Amino acid sequence: MSLLRRKSEPEAAPVVETAVVEPTVGKGRPTPKRREAEGRRGPVPPPPMTQREAMKRSKVNTAGRKLTKDERRALAAERREKMMAGDDRFVLPRDRGPVRAYVRDLVDARRNVAGLVLPFALLSFVVILIPNALVSIYGPMLLFIALLVAILDFVFFSKKMARLVEAKFPKGDPAGLSTKGRALGFYGFNRAILFRKMRAPRPRVVPGQTID
Repeated sequence: MSLLRRKSEPEAAPVVETAVVEPTVGKGRPTPKRREAEGRRGPVPPPPMTQREAMKRSKVNTAGRKLTKDERRALAAERREKMMAGDDRFVLPRDRGPVRAYVRDLVDARRNVAGLVLPFALLSFVVILIPNALVSIYGPMLLFIALLVAILDFVFFSKKMARLVEAKFPKGDPAGLSTKGRALGFYGFNRAILFRKMRAPRPRVVPGQTID
């Protein structure tokens, strides 16, 4: 009977020891690759192509939270300061690249006749208001002559500027912009007719400075 009782008793289940894996702290895992990290947070957006797009982005921060009015104002001031300093991430597409920066330096270092166009235009506008027939006739003529002289002066300068750009950048513009004399001349003339304080990005050189 004792034998039957011993056989009928259930056998004890074997105890299996499980290893407890403690979580690793710090650099317990391999550093994710740059491509994997970008895949998690999404691709880096390209720089804004227009001022409207830049203003639209400035209303939202990187976390997707809408900024307050003071935060947007501070961010806009920071972006404008970087744009005026010539940072390629914030300037307009037409101003990007080392070639355009070099052209701006050439224009800013030169005393251009084109800089007299705006003062003559303002003077002519005032002269037209004077009730005098001779003044009303010769005022616009002086403006036309000043504009013609400024254009001719800058045509010759743009040819010299194209030679300097070709010598300094024989492989072309890394930013992909045109380095032809007409394109450079048009870009430089639009800058030369403005007062120095109105130019953006702001001048980095003083008039008369030698540009290498």
